[in-house]
Amino acid sequence: MTSKKNKARLAKESNRRIKKKSNPFSGGKPDFIDYKDINLLQRFMTDRSKIRGRRLSGADQQQQREITNAIKNAREMALLPYTKRVTSTRAPRGERRDDDAGETNEQSIEAKYAEMAESTLDEGMSPEVETAETVEA
Repeated sequence: MTSKKNKARLAKESNRRIKKKSNPFSGGKPDFIDYKDINLLQRFMTDRSKIRGRRLSGADQQQQREITNAIKNAREMALLPYTKRVTSTRAPRGERRDDDAGETNEQSIEAKYAEMAESTLDEGMSPEVETAETVEA
């Protein structure tokens, strides 16, 4: 139950040739991947210090396993970071606005405390401050 559009799309996709990723070690295959070679290992990490997958890096399965172990060893030795701090462009938490009230969260909290203080004064209760004398009594 495929439509004409889907059939046309599938026909186009079947004609495409997928370019195979070149092996990064094809020029000169190292005997082993050293965890101290940070420049090499950073090529297999994203900007947020995540390990790139085998399909993205182009390494075969055994090389990817060695790369992963070398990156983990380098992280353990504090040669590579586990994560990198990413600055966000969102507004700070204290300045967010309530949709229905139209005022910031800090202002609404201060208003609630002021209402609570007024209600306790209206009811005849005096707001007492706990001192050492009142606690002992």
